[in-house]
Amino acid sequence: MNLFDILQKIPESQTTAGPIPSYLYGAFRRKSISFFNGLTDEDSIVYWFQSRSFTIDLRLKHRSGTPAHERQGWIGNTLWDAEQALLSWQVADTANYQNHVQWPEPAKLHAIGNCILEFSPSNVYVEDWRQQVHSGLYLGLRLKTAVDVECGEQLNIDGGLIICDQHVAYTLTRLPEIQNLVSHLDLTADGLETHTIEQIESFEVSIGTDGHTKSYSTSSGQSNQPFNFDAFDLIDDFTLKQRTCLNGRQIDLIFDIDVYQSNYLFQQQTLTTPDSEHWLKSEQSHLLHHAQLTL
Repeated sequence: MNLFDILQKIPESQTTAGPIPSYLYGAFRRKSISFFNGLTDEDSIVYWFQSRSFTIDLRLKHRSGTPAHERQGWIGNTLWDAEQALLSWQVADTANYQNHVQWPEPAKLHAIGNCILEFSPSNVYVEDWRQQVHSGLYLGLRLKTAVDVECGEQLNIDGGLIICDQHVAYTLTRLPEIQNLVSHLDLTADGLETHTIEQIESFEVSIGTDGHTKSYSTSSGQSNQPFNFDAFDLIDDFTLKQRTCLNGRQIDLIFDIDVYQSNYLFQQQTLTTPDSEHWLKSEQSHLLHHAQLTL
């Protein structure tokens, strides 16, 4: 059954409240990162998709020209320290495309309009993230269990799907035997063999912006391919199953529904004081002359 047909049959989430502030929900593209040394990067392709309790992250130097061993992507539980207002992530070793943690610091966040400004506590960088969606379907599915259909073995893999209107993020990590091989590789080494590259990039993080096609991916073979929303079955109102094929093996992916809202309003604006609103209105002929919504 198609995923969207199943969604018509199940109730929406009674609450979207989670462990993090709701202004972080949605699909964000990084506009820039500026470093302590004065350098700024505005060209790398970086996406952050946020469900109620987990994150999918993709980082590429170029859409199709990033070497396999330099791609970055991961899925992890999202943690919030309310006292210090710090965001961090719990990412298993098997849930990271790379073999090391690329971003060890938590995030100090500040929301302005459709921007999320992320400051590293050490002030080594600041990132400017832009909300990509206004309203629409908000769905988060987190892989709970993966089962080899033929032998019934449970597989140690992770994955998830986040849909924010027409923006889609999908992650499925490597099969255990492949992950075991990749985990012992030096991904910074030059001259990796072709079969090794295939094993490395079997860790899929794919992002789409039109609701159908994978625009960016860690897996070369998945770029420009359609997302697979078929072969789903309903287990109960909180659990879905999808049958897929990996390396010739039939595997059932069992997903927990992390969040489901058919028409969610994502945050595009933030609050300010009445005096500040009055100031902006009175000075708008200058301040807003060139202003526009920037994603």
